Amino acid sequence: MALPDFLVIGALKAGTTALHAALAAHPGLFMSPIKEPKFFLTDGPAPARGGGPGDAQTYREHVWRRADYEALFAGAPAGALCGESTPFYLYDRDAQRRIGELIPHAKMIVILRDPVERAHSNWTHLWSAGLEPVSDFVRACAEEDARVAAGWAPFWHYTRLGRYAEQLDHLFLRFPREQLLILRYRALLNAPTLVLDDICEFLGVHPGIIAHVPRENVTAHPAGSLTHRAVSKLARGAVAAGRDLPGQAGTSLSRSLERFLQQNAGRREPLTWEQRQAVLPYFEDDIRQLERLTGAYFGDWLQPRKRSGGLVGARPAGQSQARNGRPRL
Repeated sequence: MALPDFLVIGALKAGTTALHAALAAHPGLFMSPIKEPKFFLTDGPAPARGGGPGDAQTYREHVWRRADYEALFAGAPAGALCGESTPFYLYDRDAQRRIGELIPHAKMIVILRDPVERAHSNWTHLWSAGLEPVSDFVRACAEEDARVAAGWAPFWHYTRLGRYAEQLDHLFLRFPREQLLILRYRALLNAPTLVLDDICEFLGVHPGIIAHVPRENVTAHPAGSLTHRAVSKLARGAVAAGRDLPGQAGTSLSRSLERFLQQNAGRREPLTWEQRQAVLPYFEDDIRQLERLTGAYFGDWLQPRKRSGGLVGARPAGQSQARNGRPRL
């Protein structure tokens, strides 16, 4: 039986793709060739349709059959630990239940990113793909409740995906904390060698072998021009029609339109302090609860642009430290 020994479970838009690629370079680890199989998100086939633009196309990517999932790890060398990376597992309580039922001893890696920056990156990704119909980040967040009620897939849950205390609290009830490694996204960017060594030690493979995290692609930001609006409308129509087209025809068309939108697009627009102020109320109580839950400091997430290069931010009095004096959750 080929099932993963560990999972990178989130958070979405927090470097999981880059981390997956970095871990795949370790000879003692085997990462699934499909980075995000989404196996534990359903008990059977994913929904055929979705409420949001592109949802049906995303659902078609699920590796939901047990045999197909196990086949992802069939090529692992003898003795290698197997892993996969589906960042929605942190957010989905039913996914956590399914993991506990099938692979209860699996280790899990969690990367936490400033929730406002995470939400902005999430929105930018969908805007640049022509799928997000709202050109204003703050207004898109304000429409989240209506979208959730309409059945839009979790990828559209910009603020809910960043309420980490709620997600970790449930995770801690299901799994012993020694099976969980919680890291900060900023540390993965600023000190990749240290973070990769910590991950290797957590998994029980030799550290000091991998030191590089591939650079993440920075999403361009198409201007909200008449051309962008017209092509975006076509893109949303293409993904809607794609659920009824054979094979990957719909996917190919929508990706062609996305590439067109990316051509000559400007650099990603930075998150402004005014936007942070407008969106922070969605997260303030959860950030404080996250500090109580983990014993770590996340107050920098409440500041204009302050970023911590430490593994978990500043260390409150009495908090334990990892080797070499590095703070750790």
